Amino acid sequence: MDTVRYVIAERVAHLTLNRPDALNALTPDQRDHVIHLLAEASADPGIGAVVVTGTGRGFCTGADLRGTTPTGTTATGTTTTGTTTAERAPGPTTAERIPGDVARTIRLGAQRLIAAVLDCEKPVIAAVNGTAAGLGAHLALACDLVLAAESARFIEVFVRRGLVPDGGGAYLLPRLIGPHRAKELMFFGDALSAPEAERLGLVNRVVPDEELPKAAREWAVRLANGPTRALALTKQLVNASLDTDRASAFAAEAAAQEINMTTRDAQDGVRAFVERRSPDFQGR
Repeated sequence: MDTVRYVIAERVAHLTLNRPDALNALTPDQRDHVIHLLAEASADPGIGAVVVTGTGRGFCTGADLRGTTPTGTTATGTTTTGTTTAERAPGPTTAERIPGDVARTIRLGAQRLIAAVLDCEKPVIAAVNGTAAGLGAHLALACDLVLAAESARFIEVFVRRGLVPDGGGAYLLPRLIGPHRAKELMFFGDALSAPEAERLGLVNRVVPDEELPKAAREWAVRLANGPTRALALTKQLVNASLDTDRASAFAAEAAAQEINMTTRDAQDGVRAFVERRSPDFQGR
């Protein structure tokens, strides 16, 4: 069974996590494969948008730590959602944790996954079909647009395990809903329903479960038929704006405009306006 399905149709890359029995908890190999596929989609001129979703009742319940304990020794427990803390970093195969192991594991694992979404040059849509917990919640929230099924739930599960959020959660959440709301979710670890997530601004739209694939496909195809480079530059500007001052943001905007005006899509878009016709975007 393919644990990650990857299908390209209508210039849209559909990336589906496919471990329904584990609620799509991510193994290290699966996570690295997702990172690789996002990089491929980002560089492929034939792809204009990406949809990330899951099969079964879970979107993604975080990192799959089945078979490990906090000290790295073998165990027989069930899947633990939300953190990669116990995942052993490259190095000596000993039960003793070496200082730096955990930080290295987080950098090369959870943080690299979230960065792959944020840095993807194509719009990424999360179609949250079920529970999104821990790293899985952050995977969804890192996407450019978030569609959620009515049955979806978002859980900052880390506090339930006595852990600190990973996968950029403390970076993403305050920027999306402000520090007080972010702390409430992270301090208590309560499940957030899809309608509540929409009310807070974490989700763009909530749709009936059976309509989620159709809604995601429609948005993705619309984006894929748009001016790909302009969308990439717009994504970059918006993401960077939250971490910069006005002068730097204005300079970045001017540079992006300069770059974008060299694209065929921008040139045809201007001509189409003058000629009073619809533009013919080619993603170039």
